[in-house]
Amino acid sequence: MLQQQLAANGALSDAPLALSIVIPTLNEVGNIEPLLERLTLVLVDLGWEVIFVDDGSTDGTAELVTEIAQADRRVRLIRRIGRRGLASAVVEGALASTTPVIAVIDADLQHDETILPALYNAIAVDGRELAIGTRYCQGGSCGEWAESRRKISRFATALAAPIMKTRLTDPMSGFFAVRRSVLLEAAPALSNVGYKILLDLVASHPRPLSVAEVGYTFGTRQSGASKLDQMVALEYLELLLDKTIGRYIPVKLIQFGAIGVLGVGVHLTLLYLLLHGGNLAFGAAQAGAVIGAMTFNFALNNRFTYRDRQLKGFAWLTGLLSFWLVCSLGAVANVGIGSLVFAQFHGWWIAGVAGAVVGSVWNYVASGWLTWTRK
Repeated sequence: MLQQQLAANGALSDAPLALSIVIPTLNEVGNIEPLLERLTLVLVDLGWEVIFVDDGSTDGTAELVTEIAQADRRVRLIRRIGRRGLASAVVEGALASTTPVIAVIDADLQHDETILPALYNAIAVDGRELAIGTRYCQGGSCGEWAESRRKISRFATALAAPIMKTRLTDPMSGFFAVRRSVLLEAAPALSNVGYKILLDLVASHPRPLSVAEVGYTFGTRQSGASKLDQMVALEYLELLLDKTIGRYIPVKLIQFGAIGVLGVGVHLTLLYLLLHGGNLAFGAAQAGAVIGAMTFNFALNNRFTYRDRQLKGFAWLTGLLSFWLVCSLGAVANVGIGSLVFAQFHGWWIAGVAGAVVGSVWNYVASGWLTWTRK
């Protein structure tokens, strides 16, 4: 039915393409056909294409898009295996396009597709470089959001202000259009972290951009499940860190070090419990505390720092063993460097810090290479 409707509306037209619409998907099968129907209606006078970028959907999303694309040459599909993330999906889809203007819209029908022509015209006709759909200007609204979510959104917007070269009322928006040449200029510096590709774009571009903002009302998801979970906040903080100090210190190293600090607390807690609750000798208690802390560090790093290479099943066990090995060698390096510094400067705290830094950097580099190596 959809294929017939698309053909009836000129789906197989040879009109030059002027707009590519990039749509990241992950288990959105129920929204694909309604979204395409809506786009067909609002873009009837424009040469356009849709590039779906699917991150391993298991509900038949990619298969449905494939079926539709066989009847409509304006529908394309990029299937990604072993790679996930909305920001990187948008970039990959955009780089696969050749049109002068690229738009980004979610597949969940929460973005108001009727403003797409206005976003396109702001660039193609009015000469702007970027046009965003915003919930926070005249004509815009967060819809049915609870007040708590509105406060979180406003707080996130405030945090983003220092890194934005281009001032936007809604840098959290995932609904925008951009001149293709502008995106290509920023592409080498993009972090590709998390969900906030618009913020990444305006923070990464070497200069301020000319912007148009069009208000819209944020809708309610009709089908499928939200992809927002506890990792979204972490990924947002990663993006902020990457755009502030990431050029000097890798963000993963910061995460690795923060987990290491937590691991010290775990070590001391276990040591106390094993000494006083388990009545173990100090050597045995210390060994148990070390193993427990290393296991704790491994589990958290696997879940957060290296979630893009997360180990599961049997690989989790082999990864834990390799992490124990890496950290054991790191402890040797810690003691060795600390002893050398102490012998040279006779300052116990300088020696301690030097040993800890060298040991931590070793653990980070070696575990990234051995434990969480990219296949």
